[in-house]
Amino acid sequence: MSSAIELIVDSYTTVKDRQSLEELRIHRRRLAGDLKAWVGFDCRLSIAQIEQDIAAIEAGLEMLSGPVGG
Repeated sequence: MSSAIELIVDSYTTVKDRQSLEELRIHRRRLAGDLKAWVGFDCRLSIAQIEQDIAAIEAGLEMLSGPVGG
């Protein structure tokens, strides 16, 4: 089953919405940074999930940057 972020990335790549993917990646990076800065809480699982989200977003951006035509 696809994760929510994969479905979102698929939708944005289908409509070639690079700007929304970039904004989503910025948001996830900021969120990961905020969680890493927390003291006294174990946020490793959340950070790992966010890093997986970022990887999926970057894969979508790569698809949009790929060669044109076929």
